[in-house]
Amino acid sequence: MSEDLLKNTEGEPTPEAVNETPEVAAETPETVQETPEVVSEAQEEVVAETPEVEAKPEEVESTNEVVAEELPEVEKPAAERSKKVFESAYPSLDEFSWDSIEKKGSRYSAEEQERYQELYTRSFKSVDENEVITGTVVSINSREVVVNIGFKSDGVISANELRYNPDLKVGDEIEVYVENQEDASGQLQLSHKKARLLQSWNRVNQAYDNQEIITGYVKCRTKGGLIVDVFGIEAFLPGSQIDVKPIRDYDIYVNKSMEFKVVKINHEYKNVVVSHKALIEDELEAQKAEIIARLEKGQILEGTVKNITSYGVFIDLGGVDGLIHITDLSWGRIIHPEEVVQLDEKINVVILDFDENKKRIALGQKQLLPHPWDALDPNLQVGDKVKGKVVVIADYGAFIELLPGVEGLLHVSEMSWSQHLRTAHDFLKVGDEVEVVVLTLDREERKMSLGMKQMIPDPWENITEKYPVNAKFTATVRNFTNFGIFVEMEEGVDGLIHISDLSWSKKIKHPAEFTKIGDPIDVVVLEVDVENRRLSLGHKQLEENPWDVFETVFTIDSVHEGTVISQNDKGYVIALPYGIEGFAFNRGMMKEDKSNPKLEEVMLFKVIEFSKEAKKITLSHSKIWQEEREEDEKKHVAEEKRRKSEISKLNESIEKTTLGDLDVLQNLKEDLEKSEQ
Repeated sequence: MSEDLLKNTEGEPTPEAVNETPEVAAETPETVQETPEVVSEAQEEVVAETPEVEAKPEEVESTNEVVAEELPEVEKPAAERSKKVFESAYPSLDEFSWDSIEKKGSRYSAEEQERYQELYTRSFKSVDENEVITGTVVSINSREVVVNIGFKSDGVISANELRYNPDLKVGDEIEVYVENQEDASGQLQLSHKKARLLQSWNRVNQAYDNQEIITGYVKCRTKGGLIVDVFGIEAFLPGSQIDVKPIRDYDIYVNKSMEFKVVKINHEYKNVVVSHKALIEDELEAQKAEIIARLEKGQILEGTVKNITSYGVFIDLGGVDGLIHITDLSWGRIIHPEEVVQLDEKINVVILDFDENKKRIALGQKQLLPHPWDALDPNLQVGDKVKGKVVVIADYGAFIELLPGVEGLLHVSEMSWSQHLRTAHDFLKVGDEVEVVVLTLDREERKMSLGMKQMIPDPWENITEKYPVNAKFTATVRNFTNFGIFVEMEEGVDGLIHISDLSWSKKIKHPAEFTKIGDPIDVVVLEVDVENRRLSLGHKQLEENPWDVFETVFTIDSVHEGTVISQNDKGYVIALPYGIEGFAFNRGMMKEDKSNPKLEEVMLFKVIEFSKEAKKITLSHSKIWQEEREEDEKKHVAEEKRRKSEISKLNESIEKTTLGDLDVLQNLKEDLEKSEQ
């Protein structure tokens, strides 16, 4: 019944409405009282059929007749069901009675009008799709649950969506999600599962925004952590976020309820990450600050081994962690901290240093024990022989352990009398037992240097007697440099062959062109430097100097056959007989036909310069044909002069001869001129 039907324009009840209502009630009292839902369902149809009600109050009687005609067609079971739902939704209507209204006459009090108007307005419930609202269960069977949401029809939900709640009964209120107000068959489509999921996501987002502490149920273990049920959503709990200390067994948390904080939400992939560790970090930070404030260097505490790594051990000091570096676990050398401590072991430690800002604590365990250098033999002196074990090897040397925690350095230079470059790995390996000599000893600094080559005689003793100058020996090639070859005469005695002492005649750019590492080579001792332990050796000195002979063969202006073997910017390298080489500048290589020579071409060359000291021969090919051309020109000029002289003499003779001889001389002159032409 609309507001216009109850009041006139001045706010008072309409007489016609008051007079007509008892008649309708008298005609169908039972139907109206038992089917409040029918009014709700049929009200849109009634209003649609009586659009003039608001403008024409006098037609209320005809409208009431329509309602009276339609109400008897409602089935009684549906009416009873609707009555129960309506009464459960609006318990205040229990006080409503049509009899009491008849007794009151034709007038309502202001309070009653306001009350009935409110009840009437509440009967018009707006329902939107994709909305979560509260509904009332009106029917339950094995397959579906019927829910009333105050709409024109009830909605049906699959019983599987409510199987988590076996105690659900008719009259209970549940949240539902409106998927469709009316499908193809006219059915209202609802979903309890989607409503729970949507509400769960809203709750999770709220917890994340407000940093709330929530409770979740650990369902199972997964790779890298645990799966937690939070408000019906599966969230991920990383193993690193379970506790502040490393967790080795995740299974102990399965099927347990724990408190968490939502630390991350990925809305795109619908992922939620929670943390239990975050709940206790704030408390631990406060505990750490309090504990660190009481710490002092040198303080001895008891702690528990929390974690072991390759570089050290983390110790739990009762709310704050400290680190014992591997070098502070034992005075002796250890490969891994597990050789000294075990997980969950309680040990005493000493505080070496701490940083209040970074909350880092450096601990030590070996400092609680006497230093092993204090147990070193007080009579040990430089020059004494001792035995030890190789514990560490580097390129520069090896550390020898004489006692646990007492080590000395055996430098690579003290391993052998040899001077050429080598590493400690060539002599020793970890675990070797060696006998060495103490070279230096500093008890205050706790440092010691050792020597191994001192255990054998020095090969440089009496070196001049073993390797006199000009003596010939066979050595082994050990290393190359740009300036020569290092060879080993014996263990500890090395020598150098300069590149200029490798060959008399062949020009060598690098020693690798001449020999190979590891090959034997014959040498001659050129010089012995005992103080600096150096031997100067030569190889070409094994033969006589061929340049004494070359000086007589390759004389200036002598011509020899040669082969072009290479070329550079300045000229050509020419291979000459006897295995030597000469050089010809570009200007001296031009052929007579103005062309340049080719590689491997055999040509004649003239020696234009020879230097025995520099072992240098300068050649020229152009000189040969240029000089030949000059010689020809000189011969031609001399012949021309001779002919001109003969003609001149003949002319003089003609002038002096008689007439009879003139013809003969004239013929001779003509012959000379023809031959000249």
